[in-house]
Amino acid sequence: MKRTRGFTLIEVLVALGVVALTLTTGLQASSALTRTAERQTEQWLATLCAENALTALRLQRQLPGTGDTETVCEQAGRALRVRVSVLPTPNPNFRRVDATVIRGTDATGTRLLTLSTVQGRY
Repeated sequence: MKRTRGFTLIEVLVALGVVALTLTTGLQASSALTRTAERQTEQWLATLCAENALTALRLQRQLPGTGDTETVCEQAGRALRVRVSVLPTPNPNFRRVDATVIRGTDATGTRLLTLSTVQGRY
């Protein structure tokens, strides 16, 4: 009897298992990269919204009144909420301004970013 050449069933199953493990690891790595890119995009858009809100206050060229205001900022087709809090400081010529960007327009949004500055009289 001649012995035929080829792979045994065990060898094929082991090779298939190695390939499946490699593909699963690659899929997890690409998924992590996609999530990181999405988070970076979201942070960049949140930064744009917060800086726009702070710049709008500066352009008024007057000391802002204390209190909270909230607006919707549309960036790249995404609706982000910007909450601007103006707080008094020990020096009455300055105000602390916090711009907090929140994902989504509903009450259960996630805070993405907070930028703070001090604004004085002009």
